[in-house]
Amino acid sequence: MKPQKGTTVAKIGFLLVCILVFGGIVFGQEASPAQKSKPVPPTSLQQAESAASSSVKSAAEKYFTDVELLNQDGQKMRFYSDVLKNKVVIINTFFTTCTSVCPPLNRNFEKLQEALGDRLGKDAFLVSISVDPETDTPPRLKEYGRRFHARDGWIFLTGKKENVDWALYKLGQYVETKDEHTTGIIIGNEAKGLWKKAFGLAKPEELFKIVEDVIADRM
Repeated sequence: MKPQKGTTVAKIGFLLVCILVFGGIVFGQEASPAQKSKPVPPTSLQQAESAASSSVKSAAEKYFTDVELLNQDGQKMRFYSDVLKNKVVIINTFFTTCTSVCPPLNRNFEKLQEALGDRLGKDAFLVSISVDPETDTPPRLKEYGRRFHARDGWIFLTGKKENVDWALYKLGQYVETKDEHTTGIIIGNEAKGLWKKAFGLAKPEELFKIVEDVIADRM
């Protein structure tokens, strides 16, 4: 795993990287240091958008797109309409064979799940996207989720590599090799257009404070 840029700042336990308001600043428009290249848009997405060219879409839907992914139960999920639309989401990236930062990153998600309690899947959703979709099949994600006692409202996503790469690119999290993925997490309130990034290995209580602020639409 490549060292995170800004780790000296991260040592204080918490790093709020940025606040992005969709529409004011186009989310993910500028490539991050780890995202210097752009994946090829999936062929299936190009065909779907051509067929639906006359439909009216929101700015967020046009940006994020409805590229098709699969959850841990093998169910098809449209990236914008099923995963993001009108939801508060806390998103991380990982892969199941990672033995360095991924386990503690997802242990933090497990603690966020505990903090949310019955609000998980209602007020906020946890979303973990594999950067190694060719290895991380839905059954493998399902088993991985059990290690962290994942409940309904914690969604693990995989799918065709070109589709996953595109979704990651739209989030500013695309990497060419799985070991380059970052420990940054994204916390967003899609309905309000409020998006924040945070250091995923920060103290859970500090991350939960940001989650609460995003749920309440507090800048």
